[in-house]
Amino acid sequence: MPPASSTPNSEFRTPNSGRRLIVNADDFGRSRSVNEAVVRAHREGILTTASLMVNEPACGEAIARARENPELGVGLHLTLLCGRSALPPERIPGLVNAQGEFGNRPVDVGLSYFFKHDLREQLRAEIHAQFDKFRATGLPLDHVNGHLHLHLHPTIFRILMEDAAPLGIRHLRLTRDSLSLSRRMTRGHWFYRVSHAAIYEWLSRRARAPLQQRGIRHPHTTFGLLQNARVNEAYILKLLPELPPGDSELYSHPSLDEFKHELDALVSPRVKERVGKLGIELIRYQDLATDFNR
Repeated sequence: MPPASSTPNSEFRTPNSGRRLIVNADDFGRSRSVNEAVVRAHREGILTTASLMVNEPACGEAIARARENPELGVGLHLTLLCGRSALPPERIPGLVNAQGEFGNRPVDVGLSYFFKHDLREQLRAEIHAQFDKFRATGLPLDHVNGHLHLHLHPTIFRILMEDAAPLGIRHLRLTRDSLSLSRRMTRGHWFYRVSHAAIYEWLSRRARAPLQQRGIRHPHTTFGLLQNARVNEAYILKLLPELPPGDSELYSHPSLDEFKHELDALVSPRVKERVGKLGIELIRYQDLATDFNR
């Protein structure tokens, strides 16, 4: 890892609280708006990592911006719904339409992937193709996660674990948020938060042992999952003092348009000051501790 002085977030790199935080942006490469927000949040704020969509229109620009900012940890945002495929439609006809687009209805797509066993080898081929495209960028693979968290879908997660070694998976997001903490910090959206907390907890529990067996590292908790694109300044300011000891992740979707409030939160002087005062160390996935119980 380069010296701390080489990163714009170096003021936060001295640990003294026992609390370390990955601040990640999903959807890197989806649009120029997202790319610009990611770079600004990294250079001017607390963002440490971003997850790259290798099949989206602004991927090439995102790769170039990542090379200009080598301290930004870049991972693969595996996309198997609500996006485009790496393989041509004739190779994966059960997954995409004639234009190479995955389905946009998460429940229908998830059920299809679970019950249609004949799709599994098509999924495996597409997963490998997306990893190959990431590898071709020349960027170190900081982590792996999935668009709409589909990487923990039972069928997809099984493929990822079976092929973890050749795919080079060493760090992966565990989609576990704290419902009790979320209830104390925000109001409303109860059905969304309770239902998603239950789903994420079930998926995370079944994933922990396979990840540990393979030495794949992950933070204990990923905060912001229950916010549903409402990771704003007020939420982060309330969250920071509540962070547990060890390694956690804050998940976000900064952009210049749709989610500008998330960009504003990540570059907020008040947020940066609070991180410093609390002694929270900002890290990337590649900096995670080896102890899975942290």
